[in-house]
Amino acid sequence: MNQDKKQILAQYEKSMTWVGSLANVTEEQWRTPIEVGKWSVAEVIGHLIPWDEFVVSKRIPFLFTEDSLPKAPNIQEMNANAANSSRLQSKEETIGKFLNGRRQLIDALHHLTDEQWQQSFHIGDSELTLFRYFSGLVEHDLHHFLQIEKVLK
Repeated sequence: MNQDKKQILAQYEKSMTWVGSLANVTEEQWRTPIEVGKWSVAEVIGHLIPWDEFVVSKRIPFLFTEDSLPKAPNIQEMNANAANSSRLQSKEETIGKFLNGRRQLIDALHHLTDEQWQQSFHIGDSELTLFRYFSGLVEHDLHHFLQIEKVLK
């Protein structure tokens, strides 16, 4: 297996373990903002869910085709809707949805060939590889996980 693919898959597997461990935090911790005036832990995890779904359904299937990529959603709107859903859901439901969506993303990545991990593609004016694209998404996860770790200590 391509080393870049292996690295991204390992990071995503770790993210599932890490988010799954949040089932052990108290309800109060789960609903605590990561900073004053910012989202709660629940909302931060919840906002990752629709982005995994977007990547699985509106990015991966189109990256190596002649078809143009579907238009990206309005970021603020999608994040706000996801945060709102997380406020209304139980901790178990949000974590379950995250784990399910992340598993689908991992499964989709498994189906990408080693050859595809070497190819470039374009999103807008940016030329990317799968490793560069997914490294950015992993960094986004890690940024939020660090924020959560800080507030839970």
